[in-house]
Amino acid sequence: MDSDLAEAVSALKSAFEQRKITFRFDKGDPTAIENLRKTLKVPARYRSFLAAADPVDVETVTPVERVRFIPAAKLAEEQIGYSVPADGQELAPGWRKSWIIVARSALLGDPYFLDISKLDAEGDCPVFSAMTGTDSLKPELCASSLQQFLRILAASMETASGFGDALMDDDDERTFRETLAPRIKTIDSAALRAGHWT
Repeated sequence: MDSDLAEAVSALKSAFEQRKITFRFDKGDPTAIENLRKTLKVPARYRSFLAAADPVDVETVTPVERVRFIPAAKLAEEQIGYSVPADGQELAPGWRKSWIIVARSALLGDPYFLDISKLDAEGDCPVFSAMTGTDSLKPELCASSLQQFLRILAASMETASGFGDALMDDDDERTFRETLAPRIKTIDSAALRAGHWT
């Protein structure tokens, strides 16, 4: 795992520790990760993430979203009905084969996915989300890269520590998003403009 990605994982781990939220990253199984490369075309940077920090039990918690990562062992299964057709069925309407689900909203069930059609020179790609259960899929940029996605999640968790665990009303959620926005701007201004987090 390269140093930028390692720092992003470290920041996310620190945010979990600061908030005293249980989490578990493990070393990924090299054979399983190689199989993901062959079957799903999982890009190099995400494979290096899985090899060094497979998110076995990782769910970020903020007042406005909970993002549950999918561990390597369940990644192929998670694609069924989306980029991999279920037995006798077609792909989900509007879903592209180049999208790989890597996490889900634990609140709404919406997928967070890599768009491998937009790989960069380092084998990284943007992370999007899309609301499911609607007539058409409208992907929203969440982060321009995996490293930025992890950093945004870490910043969200750190920002959430100042809001406590009480139920929040619309004004509280708006205040949280306004507090988070400047931090996202320094991490990934394109993600801030896309508006998913704010």
